[in-house]
Parts: sequence; structure tokens; C-alpha cells
Amino acid sequence: MTKMRYSRRSLLKTGAAALAASALPAPMIWAQEIKDITLRQFGTGVSNLNEVAQKVKEDLGFTLEMTALDSDAVTQRAATQPDSFDIADIEYWIAKKVWPTGNLQAMDTSKIANYDKIVGIFRNGKLTPDSTIAQGTAPHTVGFTSGPGGTDFVAEESGWMTLIPTIYNADTLGIRPDLIGRPIESWAELLNPEFKGKASLLDISSIGIMDAAMVCEAMGEIQYGDKGNMTTDEIDRTMAIMTEAKRAGQFRSFWKTFDESVNLMSSGEVVIQSMWSPAITAVKSRGIPCVYQPLKEGYRSWGGGIGLSSSLDGMALDAAYEYINWYLSGWVGGFLMRQGYYSAVPETSKTFMTANEWGYWFEGKQAVEPITNPFGDVLAQAGEVRDGGSFEERMGKVACWNSVMDENQYMVRKWNEFIAA
Repeated sequence: MTKMRYSRRSLLKTGAAALAASALPAPMIWAQEIKDITLRQFGTGVSNLNEVAQKVKEDLGFTLEMTALDSDAVTQRAATQPDSFDIADIEYWIAKKVWPTGNLQAMDTSKIANYDKIVGIFRNGKLTPDSTIAQGTAPHTVGFTSGPGGTDFVAEESGWMTLIPTIYNADTLGIRPDLIGRPIESWAELLNPEFKGKASLLDISSIGIMDAAMVCEAMGEIQYGDKGNMTTDEIDRTMAIMTEAKRAGQFRSFWKTFDESVNLMSSGEVVIQSMWSPAITAVKSRGIPCVYQPLKEGYRSWGGGIGLSSSLDGMALDAAYEYINWYLSGWVGGFLMRQGYYSAVPETSKTFMTANEWGYWFEGKQAVEPITNPFGDVLAQAGEVRDGGSFEERMGKVACWNSVMDENQYMVRKWNEFIAA
């Protein structure tokens, strides 16, 4: 906490507070007062975890109340209920919908202790200087605003961020290799009639449409100008292909939550589907074979970050900045990387992981002893390597990011028609 500046103007507004300040060292005042602060955070279940809230209480002293929702509910709450939260833990495509409302405040990067260590993906869009920026809503395109009070997006690092990046991943299809019994190499396999009635797709339009686009392009049916910003014609053609498959009985179901995807795969009702990394680890922790399959067309990626309510101020705002700096200092990164995610500041996470864990999850090395998730469940044995390999191998093959398109309203309407077909 000593790395943060302590703005206590709100404490010193009364004579009593001023008297207390004269009698006690500033850090002691802070320690006494911060325990009474409660910050309300909401976001998806992938990172709104009780273990994080407990660790915040231990390390920082204040209370973090977490609410886990699905992505659509997160978007709606951030855009329409600004007084219901202090911290929004949201994805960057959601920021494209929420930031223009003014419900979140710009964050001063000079207050972020590890800002210079944040990976380039969130700062200039590039993993390496030679990287090609993928299609869709790449995080850096909606990551910066012009200044305090800004509701715009700017192309360059401005010193004011819309979200402070936290976690991200390269997503692909999850498969049950024991039930499929052969190699899977392409997104096109999701619509292979061989898996009729045993396939599933994520029912969150801004994410599901990107999976659908990866499938249609892999099949050779559509060549998109930009999968992340489709024309109405491209949307129509995509949804026509998916609707035809749905009516033919290709899909067992559609899922919105982490638990739904885990249960579908664990039960064997589904053998190939959209999945998130911790869902794969959850299935594997039950002793059930499950692979996050690298595919020749590349990955669909996403990134998440912390946004602050525009009404947050005073000591509560100071506490929120403390929380952000704590979040990027390594413990949370290590905790989430053991589920297959990546930290926005990988090097701090490394200090909270064993050499074996870091080698397996980040460097793509063979495990030298069993790999466990944060709860101690075994996910991989000695000699195994991570699906897709190292950080650079996986994030270097991102084909598109989750996206909000110019024709978003049209796309959502067509998506809903597809789900209802």
C-alpha cells in the first residue's frame, strides 16, 4: 500500500478528522478508516471469485462485495444502473457499449504502479513489434480516452484508460477426445454432421457471432472483410448457415454460463462446443478428458479489465486504486493463470507461481510434476504440455477479438432469431 499516494481530503473536511490527523500518522489513519469501506463489484463468474474478495480483506483491509452475472447482464447493468456498483469487471467489447454512457470514469495511468509492465496487447495492440493486430474489438482500440470526463476513445496511449486490463485469453473449441476418437483441427468441425446433436454454441451474441464467423470462414462458405465488423449481408449469410444447422439438429443446446458449459461437457451430452479456459480445467479436475483444441485458423480472443463508477470519489476512490494496484501485483494473476488465463502483468504473477506452474501455463514447457488448479485439483500430469503451447504461441495466433459491430443492433436481432428458430 505504500506505493499508492494517499489522498485524504475527505477525511480532513471536519475539525474532528483534522484533529485525528494531527494525532496519528497518516498510514495509521488510513488503516483505521479503510476497514469501514465496502466496494461493490460485479462482472462475469470467471474472475468474480470469493477467494479474491477474501484476499482483498486480508491484504487491504476493506470489503469487496462481488456479484457474478452473465455477459449480457453485465453489459445491461453497467449501461443502465450506474448507482448499483463501484467497480465493473467487464470485457473490452462491453466497454464499447458502456463507455459512451459516461457511467465509468477515466483512470489516471500515473497512479498504476505496474503500468509500464502491462503487455503491449492492451497498450498498442501488439504482442511483439511485428505482430499483426487481429480483427474485431481489439482492447487497445477502446482502452484509452482523451482525458478526465472523456466519453470518447483515442488511438494512442493518452495517460487515461477506460479500463485497467486484468486478464485475457485465446479461446477455441473444447472437445471430448475420448468420445470423438480422432484429431480435430478446424473450427469447421463444429458443424460437422458427425456431431449432430452433440455440439453446443455460446449464446452471448457478441461472442457467439465470432465463433460462428470462425466456423463459416473455415468451411469456405464466407470470406469476411472483417469478422469483427460484418456487413448486414455477411450477418444474414452467417445466420442462415447457423440456422440451417440448428434446424437439422446439430446443436444439443446453447449455453450462457460457465457452469452450463461444464455440465454439458462433463455429462458427455456434448463432445464439441464453445468453451472458456476455466471450464476446461473444471472438467479435467473431475477426471474427465477434455482438450482446449488448437485449431489451424487461429483463436478468438477476449480481454477483461476493471472500470470504476463515475460517482466513485474520496477515500472509496483511493481504495479502488489500491485494489487495482494490488490486483496487478501478482497474487490474482497467479491464481487466475492456474485456470488457464493470462495476467495483464505476467512478470508479477510469476512470483506467485512455482517454476513448474510458470513453465507449464506460460512457457509451454512439459510439466515436471502434476499441475493443479487453484483449489488443488490435478489438471495435468508430469510430461504433459498445455494445449496450444506457450503464451506467445497462443496469443500470437489470435484471428479475431470479441466484438461490437457497427451493425450491432441488426446482428443481435438476427442472432435472437437464430436462437428462436
